[in-house]
Amino acid sequence: MASLDKYLKGMLDLGGSDLHLSVGMPPKVRSSGVIKPMPGEGNITEDKMTELLRGITNEERWNHYIHERDLDLAYEIKGLARFRGNYLYNHWGMGAVFRQIPAKILSFDDLNLPDILRQVCGFKEGLVFVTGPTGSGKSTTLAAMIDYINENYEKHIITIEDPIEFVHPNKKSVIVHREVGEHSESFGNALRGAMRADPDIILVGEMRELETIKLALGCASMGMLVFGTLHTNNAPKTIDRIIDAFPADEQNQIRTMLAGCLSGVVSQLLCKKLPKGRVAVHEILLKHDALPNCIRSGKISNIRGIIESSMAEGMTTMDHSLMSRLNEGVISGREAYMKASNKSQFESFRNQDS
Repeated sequence: MASLDKYLKGMLDLGGSDLHLSVGMPPKVRSSGVIKPMPGEGNITEDKMTELLRGITNEERWNHYIHERDLDLAYEIKGLARFRGNYLYNHWGMGAVFRQIPAKILSFDDLNLPDILRQVCGFKEGLVFVTGPTGSGKSTTLAAMIDYINENYEKHIITIEDPIEFVHPNKKSVIVHREVGEHSESFGNALRGAMRADPDIILVGEMRELETIKLALGCASMGMLVFGTLHTNNAPKTIDRIIDAFPADEQNQIRTMLAGCLSGVVSQLLCKKLPKGRVAVHEILLKHDALPNCIRSGKISNIRGIIESSMAEGMTTMDHSLMSRLNEGVISGREAYMKASNKSQFESFRNQDS
């Protein structure tokens, strides 16, 4: 058993989602959004940190970490859980963060996801973004969507991730998991390979680089359904982020490509749930006759109006989703106020903690 397993099991026993390790501090656990030291554990020494991290990596990956000062990987304790890990260096030396990947892929009902996302799963082509800040549950939501497709459609699905998080068994669909660094040198190379592998659906774990975004747009324009993630908080910011990623002389071409292939943006935030736990709220933008022209002309501010006028078709704003959760008694007024875009709409609830 790896030395690290003790701390990962301890995190799970405490109901935690993340384990934080740093030289000179005790191991810390994030539970329900709050980080606290693991009870009964002392500060981690430099030698102990080396033992913990090296114990679950091969020689090649360890050397990569020492040279690059960063490493992403997945680790599994058989029969218990999988974890996504990030090795890093900080002021005190080596450190790492591990996030639990649920062993069971949660369903739409488990996550209480909006029903309209089932319709999104049935799209035959286009680009769909699932967005939100780090730790907002984007990967968990995407996993539920891929699982729904897997159970209901006969598709060839290729996932490209760094690292592989959720492992999907083949059901009705055929699913191929590819890990950057293990099965391909880069997201770009993996995407180019996927384009030639007769896919119906491609999932890109994270669109960090210009080349990745451009290739994903190309795949969507060629008639494939492409799912991707971005660290943006709402639909207009997502579209702006995509366009702004490109040099000025390419932006008009990208606007035209994006206008032709964008099929949806699902933005997600996690809120503190009453009495404990966390719950997701969403903003959803779908295809609309007026959307392509908004994107081509650069009138991104008009997208908010498209969403607000199309709620009967399943679209929703983040503030509307927050108000629904508040009225259901799932979140506090203060939590809704803190997460809201239009604070004045929630002003009367800002001091309501329960």
